[in-house]
Amino acid sequence: MVPGVAYAPVIRPGRPPSLDDDASGDVSESDPSAEAARFTAAAAAVASRLRDRAAHATGAASEVLAATATLAQDRAWLGAAEKRITEGAPAVRAVAGAVEQFTDLFTKLGGLMAERVTDLRDIRDRVIAELKGLPEPGVPVPAVPSILCAQDLAPADTAGLDPTLVVALATTLGGPTSHTAIIARQLGIPCVVAIEGLDAVDSGTMVLVDGTVGTVTVAPDAAAAAEAVSQARHDADRTARWTGPGATSDGHAIAVLANVQDGAAARSARETAAEGVGLFRTELCFLNRETEPSVDEQADIYAEVLDAFAGRKVVIRTLDAGSDKPLKFAEHPDEANPALGVRGIRIAFGNPGVLDRQLEAIAVAGRRTGNQPWVMAPMIATAEEAEQFAAQVRLHGLTPGVMIEVPSAALLAHRILDHVDFLSIGTNDLAQYTMAADRMSAELAALTDPWQPAVLTLVAMAVRAGAAADKPVGVCGEAAADPLLACVLAGLGVTSLSAAAAALQGVGARLAQVSLSQCRAAAEAVLAAGTAAEARAAALTALEGSE
Repeated sequence: MVPGVAYAPVIRPGRPPSLDDDASGDVSESDPSAEAARFTAAAAAVASRLRDRAAHATGAASEVLAATATLAQDRAWLGAAEKRITEGAPAVRAVAGAVEQFTDLFTKLGGLMAERVTDLRDIRDRVIAELKGLPEPGVPVPAVPSILCAQDLAPADTAGLDPTLVVALATTLGGPTSHTAIIARQLGIPCVVAIEGLDAVDSGTMVLVDGTVGTVTVAPDAAAAAEAVSQARHDADRTARWTGPGATSDGHAIAVLANVQDGAAARSARETAAEGVGLFRTELCFLNRETEPSVDEQADIYAEVLDAFAGRKVVIRTLDAGSDKPLKFAEHPDEANPALGVRGIRIAFGNPGVLDRQLEAIAVAGRRTGNQPWVMAPMIATAEEAEQFAAQVRLHGLTPGVMIEVPSAALLAHRILDHVDFLSIGTNDLAQYTMAADRMSAELAALTDPWQPAVLTLVAMAVRAGAAADKPVGVCGEAAADPLLACVLAGLGVTSLSAAAAALQGVGARLAQVSLSQCRAAAEAVLAAGTAAEARAAALTALEGSE
């Protein structure tokens, strides 16, 4: 969910292109090569447009568009389609069949691979439209501010939305860390996902979306809806007046930092109240590459972010690839369950030269800009892994830390802190692995809610370990972008919160309205709750009177 309230008519994406009757026959024996060439050109055109959109986007939108462009040129599904064409199928039918083959496979694999099903189906529709000479499918541009409702939304659709015309999003599928929710947060519009019965709501129907509590009300009382929107605007105006730095009403500092993945996103974040960068995702300069970028190429990219926040804290996450983000130049084993396989730091340990060259590039960028970054590793599971990573980081004169995304790391945070200087909790994956639930599953969305008491109990354990070692512990998952949960995290003892730049004012403003004692009371109440819903309600009760 993304907080906020909107009341407007529903719009829906256009219907995807369908198979024509004339696509059901086979091509003649002399046509397969021409048909294959037509298919290859269509897939390349779609990938090119997606890459162009990625180049002109920033933040999470750029990252997910680049990943979708890579998928559009993935040799596995392209090869499956070409095989069907060689066997006599027309290109349109071959595309549909090949994509269906891989969506079935991805769904069975689950985890991060299942997240790509929506993306692959979106690519299918765009390639088929290209083959048939139809306009590219997507979201219509509404004449009046509207609420976009769909079964699910692909990155190429959500990344290009105009937030003045599409004022909220609601989907039947997806989870709290889906592409839809992440991009909605960047756009600054309310969003709710996994809404049962949404498919039955027709275009033009007036609905009220409340991203704060996660509801969609169909045809509500107009006066009540207008009052809810008015109150939300009042809250938004108060939020807009907050300029930082992050602190509770009684002056307890909680650093409010930005998540970025390139120089453009960092420069944009620098225009907000962000006090630094809590998560610099470095995957973008590795994906879509046939060969590993050189040390100099990497250093140039890292220096852009360090320059944007000159003299301020910047935390760089080392390469987090694998699973749904494969590297063309690294060996990736075939895995039955990639989400539990070789990803994150596990790729680095299998390709030590890649990590060493990345650390060298980070050190070069730090020396060049005069801004020495902190460096953290993703997917650390043991104290031994943390020790190994920290030793390699310190060889380059950098400050080592690790992400807490695996329950074992939270449970042994006190031992991990014997080797590193800080922790950063990635609540998206921590929730998924703690609850054994695919974070993209609509059916399991309640389990991957970061308000789950089991998840917050692990967060509390890691934070207590940090306090005992007198070392900082931040949160950089989507939980840090929830203003109410941010207060709970502050009460648990988190020292920093890092989120999409668009979310920072809401988080900072909410913290500024409450005292540290209120935050601690909310945290205590949440840890005593039995369910995610009870936890959220307990936090609201504990923070009453803070408006």
